[in-house]
Amino acid sequence: MYSILIVDDEPIIRRGIKTFIDFEKYKINDIYEAEDGNSAFKTFSDVLPDLVLLDINIPFKDGLTLAQEMKEIKHDVKIAIISGYDYFEYAQKALKIGVEDYILKPVSKSDINEIISKLIYSLEEDKKYNEARKIINKINHSEISDKDLSNKKYKDTIIKKIEEKYNEVSFNLSSLADEMDLSSGYLSSLFKNLFGIPFQDYLNNIRMEKAKLLLLTTDLKNYEIAELVGIENFNYFNSKFKKTFGMTPKEFKKSVLEKL
Repeated sequence: MYSILIVDDEPIIRRGIKTFIDFEKYKINDIYEAEDGNSAFKTFSDVLPDLVLLDINIPFKDGLTLAQEMKEIKHDVKIAIISGYDYFEYAQKALKIGVEDYILKPVSKSDINEIISKLIYSLEEDKKYNEARKIINKINHSEISDKDLSNKKYKDTIIKKIEEKYNEVSFNLSSLADEMDLSSGYLSSLFKNLFGIPFQDYLNNIRMEKAKLLLLTTDLKNYEIAELVGIENFNYFNSKFKKTFGMTPKEFKKSVLEKL
């Protein structure tokens, strides 16, 4: 069972969000609300909810600062920012803080449930991982093995380097292998074991999520966004975006604008 904190200074918006969420479907038993940064921080500190839907523009403390403070208290909390501002800097900072998603107002019922579904999925993946770790520890009757520590180190390094390099056209499995002083073949096998999917699929997913954020928060042309996420060929970018989200960048942005 999960708990959620909804933070917005408008009572009507908080009520609207609550009516959108299928609490039974998502196994959410405890629902908390806050109307400003101070009360939100106190409530969060008291109850430590699993999920947070957070307006970026609230009294006393802005949503980004609050999100960062929440992450410091409970690093595995899943936060989605709901904002009326399409400033690129806000979205960038939200990603760096570790916010799961950043969407623009007004939001529809499908938007809210898509976010909740994504946050719950992330929570369940964390839970599976933690349960697996407990089983391993129980079997070994000891601390994490040297191999586990090594794999965690590799995974952390890979995630960091992809975040730093995803926007470079020349970045690929081979260049990552060179940086890590590994063979491409070994890294390819290691990557799939650690992440469950091939390197290129993971990189494409990262690039498409970054592209979606840029589409929502900037007025950049689609070909400019393609270049910013490390894809030189616009037709390839267009094809990958459609494969990932079921519509082209142009169609995606149009569908969002129609809700505004």
